[in-house]
Amino acid sequence: MSFWVGDCKYDKNAIQLRSGRFAYNLQFFGEGGEKTEKATPKKLEDARKEGRVARSADLINGLMLLVMFIIFKIFGNIMAKGFLESFVKYYNKTSDMSMEVFDIRQASSLGREIIFDIIIVSLPVLIGTFVVAFLGNLVQVGWKVTGKPLKPKLERLNPIGGFKRMFSPDKAVELVKSILKVLAIAIVAYNEIKDRWKFILNLYDFEFMQAILNIFAIVLDVGIKISIIFVIIGLADFGYQKWKHLRDLRMTKQEVKDEMKQSEGDPLIKGQIRQKMREGARKRMMQDLPKADVVITNPTHFAVAIKYDKETAEAPYVLAKGADYVAATIRETAKEHKIEIVENKPLARMLYYNVEIGDQIPPELYQMVAEVLAYVYSIRDKEMFVN
Repeated sequence: MSFWVGDCKYDKNAIQLRSGRFAYNLQFFGEGGEKTEKATPKKLEDARKEGRVARSADLINGLMLLVMFIIFKIFGNIMAKGFLESFVKYYNKTSDMSMEVFDIRQASSLGREIIFDIIIVSLPVLIGTFVVAFLGNLVQVGWKVTGKPLKPKLERLNPIGGFKRMFSPDKAVELVKSILKVLAIAIVAYNEIKDRWKFILNLYDFEFMQAILNIFAIVLDVGIKISIIFVIIGLADFGYQKWKHLRDLRMTKQEVKDEMKQSEGDPLIKGQIRQKMREGARKRMMQDLPKADVVITNPTHFAVAIKYDKETAEAPYVLAKGADYVAATIRETAKEHKIEIVENKPLARMLYYNVEIGDQIPPELYQMVAEVLAYVYSIRDKEMFVN
């Protein structure tokens, strides 16, 4: 929706000024809601407390697979011997049992013994994968125990949100990772089988156990190579997760300002800091006054100089302001530098009392300031056209 006021055309996002063959786009009325600022340390820590961290499950899984295959390669013979001895042991034990006295107690006792022996034989793999999983998560996210991610969230039951997540960029990344994994498995397996095809065809010449060991060795070599590729994919995924995490935690300029205000602490200290900032701003404002686009007056009690530069600020900001004697000085300086002076009593008072030097004007005053700037630009436009 747009409308014209004199030579000025207004719409939701910009003010367009036209006169003769000149045109200006005053795009200083952004909503200020875009998250363009990096997350502050406090924001990152709060997200961490809630369990929102950058973590790649693919990297952990790839490392666990790699360690598991390496352990099998190193301790495979010992583990195979242990499993075989356990099988013979319990096979003979069950053969010696009488089915007439074999009850649930004996079955439970035998089951516990079997599970215990399996755990003992598998201990290198269990310990290795646990250590890798623990250290992998520790390196990625650090040590932070929290139960907040386990709490149920009603928004997860929202079918619309679930539908959106199905077609989100994250799902596209997951699809790419899955395709890469399948390709890695296919390529590595094909190359290994192709290189050892004659050997595989001659396995029937070996004894049964020797053939099994040879097949196991081939599987381990393929598994190690595939695991290395999975780790590389996981590292790339961790980089993406880190970037996505920081992107999702970005803040608006207003959120950063609000956080800074909250973190300053004692109101007295905040007042002293603000007072020093105002004093420094007042010293600089008279030096910066010649850069102003317009001076809005009361007309005698208040004077506020406004500057707009779309390259450095989202909205017009107060370059200088003052009351009584300072206001008179601002008006005289504005006349010397041929800066347009516009009388607007309500706007001058609101700007003086509500906007500090260097701060952008609040959204409530966008329209009033827009009309003033549009008027100033129209005057400049006409002067340029005449000249």
